[in-house]
Amino acid sequence: MEFQTIRVNESGGVTRIVMNRPEVMNALSARMRRELIAAFDGARGRAIVLTGEGRAFCSGQDLQDASDVQAVDFERILAEEYVPLLSRITGAPVPVIAAVNGVAAGAGANLALACDVVIAAETASFIQAFTRIGLIPDAGGTHWLPRQIGLARAMGAALFAEKIPARQAADWGMIWEAVPEAGFEAHVAARAAHLAAGPTLAYAALRQALRGSFEQDLDGALAQEARLQGECGASADFREGLAAFLEKRAPRFRGG
Repeated sequence: MEFQTIRVNESGGVTRIVMNRPEVMNALSARMRRELIAAFDGARGRAIVLTGEGRAFCSGQDLQDASDVQAVDFERILAEEYVPLLSRITGAPVPVIAAVNGVAAGAGANLALACDVVIAAETASFIQAFTRIGLIPDAGGTHWLPRQIGLARAMGAALFAEKIPARQAADWGMIWEAVPEAGFEAHVAARAAHLAAGPTLAYAALRQALRGSFEQDLDGALAQEARLQGECGASADFREGLAAFLEKRAPRFRGG
């Protein structure tokens, strides 16, 4: 696919996907959703970074992306376009970092929260803007928010639709970290390089275990944990990690 709304590059084992509609704050059009799905399907890096061009990460659903905005079939769009995109993010075989460079609003905020790690510039913010136009949080918002920040904060964020600065989001546990804008890109690059050099199989297993933990009781979680640890313990990455530990050197993981 020839990309028109995003840019993709691969370097040093990292796939970098950039939403590239800065004139509309990277609003999610139907074409952008298709292109993002294609980009995740085609990613070959050992880590993926999702970010936005310009002053925004993503302002959410492009409400101008229809001839008759009032006739938009949100149920169909969510089921047929957002669910496949979110499944590409959560089901990616490698860790996914959301590098939130600016405002992340509506579906754009929840696109970020679907990623494994959210790193935001301190000047960035998150807005569950849906009630401002008579909607509810979507694109996974009703799932991620209460799990990450608790019901009380999730309810307030959704009902009042107020801006949550990146530092507050980090303090709440909504995101991993908020870092100074100066050096933000270099910091994200270093984080992505760290993951790209890590044990890919173990990363995949721990993501599966942690993401599935809310749907399991303790017995189920322990059984899954044992099964996944067995797979990791039989891997070349574990053998290399153990050898590096004993030899007091940095490991050279290859994946598998």
